[in-house]
Parts: sequence; C-alpha cells; structure tokens
Amino acid sequence: MQLSITGYSTALFSTWYFIEELGLLFDAGDGLTSSLMQKARKIDHVFISHADRDHLTGLLQFNQLNAREGYPRIHFPYDSGSFPALAAFSQHFDPHVKGTSWHALKDGEQVQVRENLLVQSIRNNHVPAAADVFKSFGYRVIETKQKLKPEFIGLSQEEIRQTIATIGKENLTETFYTNLLTYSGDTPVDDYEKWNNTKILIHEATFLEKSEGDNENTKRNKHSFLPEVLEMVSQLNIETLILGHFSSRYSNEQINEKIQSLCKEFKIKIPVYRLLPGQVHRDILNEVPIYG
Repeated sequence: MQLSITGYSTALFSTWYFIEELGLLFDAGDGLTSSLMQKARKIDHVFISHADRDHLTGLLQFNQLNAREGYPRIHFPYDSGSFPALAAFSQHFDPHVKGTSWHALKDGEQVQVRENLLVQSIRNNHVPAAADVFKSFGYRVIETKQKLKPEFIGLSQEEIRQTIATIGKENLTETFYTNLLTYSGDTPVDDYEKWNNTKILIHEATFLEKSEGDNENTKRNKHSFLPEVLEMVSQLNIETLILGHFSSRYSNEQINEKIQSLCKEFKIKIPVYRLLPGQVHRDILNEVPIYG
C-alpha cells in the first residue's frame, strides 16, 4: 500500500503527521488545520504521543472544525491529565464538539480503526514515569489479512463450502499481520525492538551530535540523537525511514550533510527522508530521499 504522508516536525515548535489514505493523524501541533485545510476532514482517528504543547496545540482548532457525532476519535496516554482537561474545556468553549470521542490508552492496547487496520500504542521513555504509569507513546499501524490455512490451499470452491459447513469459516483461515508504519513520538533510543519489522518508520532525531542535549538528566524529557537513530536503523528490518523533530538550531545544510555522512558510516541500505525545520512536507514519500 502506497501511503501519502504529509507532516511538519520542528523540535519545540510543532509536530504532526497525516496519513491520508488511512484517515490517521499522529500528533497535532500548531499549523495542522491551516496546512491541511479541507483535507483535515479525512481524519477520523487522532493519536497523540504525549502532552507537550508542541504536539497538541493544534488539536482544539482541528476538533472545532471537524467534530461530529462520534468523531474524531482522539486517543492519548492513559495517565496524561492534560487530555481530560482539554476535552472538558473544548466542550465548554465549543458546545458543538460534544460528539468528539476521547480515549485513554495503556501500553500495547490496540484500536480498530478500520475492518482490516489496527493501531497499537507503544510505550516510550520520553517522559520519565513508573512502569505502570503511561504518559508517552509511539504507535504502530497494523494491517490484518485473512488467508487460507496451508492445508486448505488448492481446494475447489465446492470443497471450501463443504469445509466451512463442517468446521466453520473461522477455522478455515488464519490472520496475517503487517506493520505498515511505526511512529516513535518523542523518545530516546533504547529498545530497538519497539521499532523493528515495519515497512515505514517515522523516528525523531532532535540532535545531530551525541554531545548535545541532556538525556542524563532524569528530570527532563528525553530525545534522540541522530547517530544513535541511524545506528539502530542499520540493525532493523524496515523498508523506509522518515526522520523528523530536528532542532531549529541547525541549518538545512547541516542536517542534510549529517544524515548523508552517517548513512554512509552505518551502511544504510534503505531510502531515508527527512522533515526540515520550519517546513511542511507534503506527500513525503514522493519527495527525493536525502539518501538511498
């Protein structure tokens, strides 16, 4: 499935990603509705990674323009109190948005967004919290397909009908899962397996150098360093990488050169795209990749 992904992601200022064919939005920073305009009406499900303002301040305007009975469905980390507060405020300020559906998620929960499509929450470690407290997520988009079990392949239509009558349709097939896309949210690089085995990985890369930032301070939210991200990607089974959330301290040239240099160093063999600070990137996968 070819996906049309539009996004904006600049550390500290705003982050959001819109997957048009799937009607999905990941995060909802400033500029979301003014950039998407009428296309925002295609969004049925919104998945917010955490309550930092640069990831949710576009949510009220989006909801005001698109709310109807039962939609949009807004999903957020279970222990983030900002979202119930936003829901209460928005319903008071814009009474017509009372049909919006708000859902708190715990780690590993799956949301059925279409008949053959799930979105699963993935705990990350951007916001320091106890193991049973859920304040920051990435998300995985999973496509499901039903296929005949090997022992029934090759049966005629009549034989299949007879088999269904005997054992039931549910015993004729098995479910196959494909990870179409995984979104990291804001996160440090830690457990590689969270982001493995996916067709498209969208991962943050706030800092170009490991010497920058302050992931050692346990009181601060944690981010990724580009060298660590690309070292991880070199060991993952993914088909396409999209990098975002770069700090605006860097020029476009610095970002591009650093990505290309590190991709060569880590022998990256897949297409790599990036969202430059201050720019809306439309249909990212139809851009020329910065590498690969």
